[in-house]
Amino acid sequence: MAKRDYYKVLDVPRTATEADIKKAYRRLAMKYHPDRNPGDKEAEEKFKEAKEAYEVLCEADKRAVYDQHGHAGIDAQRNAGGRGGFQGADAFGEMFGEMFGDIFGGGRRGAGGRQVFRGADLKYELELDLAQAVFGHSSEIDVAKLMECDTCAGSGAAKGHKPVTCETCNGAGQVRISQGFFQLQQPCPHCRGTGSIIKNPCDSCLGQGRVRRSKRLAVKIPAGVDTGDRIRLSGEGEAGRNGGPPGDLYVEVHVREHEIFERDGENLSCQVPVSFATAVLGGSVEVPTLDGAVSLKIPSETQSGRVFRLRDKGVKPVRGGARGDLFCTVVVETPVNLSSEQKDLLRQFEESVHKGGKKHAPRGESFFEGVKRFFSSEPS
Repeated sequence: MAKRDYYKVLDVPRTATEADIKKAYRRLAMKYHPDRNPGDKEAEEKFKEAKEAYEVLCEADKRAVYDQHGHAGIDAQRNAGGRGGFQGADAFGEMFGEMFGDIFGGGRRGAGGRQVFRGADLKYELELDLAQAVFGHSSEIDVAKLMECDTCAGSGAAKGHKPVTCETCNGAGQVRISQGFFQLQQPCPHCRGTGSIIKNPCDSCLGQGRVRRSKRLAVKIPAGVDTGDRIRLSGEGEAGRNGGPPGDLYVEVHVREHEIFERDGENLSCQVPVSFATAVLGGSVEVPTLDGAVSLKIPSETQSGRVFRLRDKGVKPVRGGARGDLFCTVVVETPVNLSSEQKDLLRQFEESVHKGGKKHAPRGESFFEGVKRFFSSEPS
């Protein structure tokens, strides 16, 4: 099935800012998250589609590739970077760099004139509870990535040996080819753009200069983060090649669904069950907040669906600003498992209320009068 345009998936214009894209993704993620739609395959696919669109459009490099080359460019980037829990964000740029060298900035000169390449950026998805996201959290994560080989210190050569200058390109890493009036540069086919040849490769990394290992990292999550927010760990991506700088690691936050609260930006909401007697006569109920339980006063004759606002009981945004509020929706609970005596008492109560008509049930009386007018006005 053909992929939809990422901008249409998130319902944002092509000129949308990063904040607009993040807001649109948060809205769709809350709507289609699998935790909220168990067993719904369509919702799950829409969630994945929105997540994929967000991952591309929220990153400047990937967005530029997508705007110029569409899905084909992004697919080429993924194929170059491999698949799995981590995705190389710079793979597409590196692939073009290897094809056209310095023309597109794929590599640059390092010590000794060798071509060096920056390591790929990585992404790690971290799940948090609502309280951890609201108040901040410190966590340790294990990241599997390509790291500099300890045996050869990243040179790729066996102990006692060094890489030698490539004779084909004289260490430039590039060769020139002529096509009509044009001259193009491309990576040297002998040294693959590195400018050097490893005649005696290291036994540990087989001449690659990098080995895949797991590294434990401490991550400090600031208070107020939400689903889709990212924390950048500079230099914790994959090691560069030929002594190039490492990439970065982006820790993307996903907040688990809470059993009581729903979050919308800096505000929280919840439903508060209230007994029939309390709704009629008034009283107080205990309401949970992230700071602890508080007492909520319920006025007499409160109708189901009424919303009460508890100020400053929401979330303080990670980028600053006032703390949000908690909105409590009253749900009048219908009694269940009643005894015969209780049912008789309710019937007596219902009869007495019915005799009072609009005085005791104004909404019900108005509704049924409207129904009568509707049917009486219908053409025969």
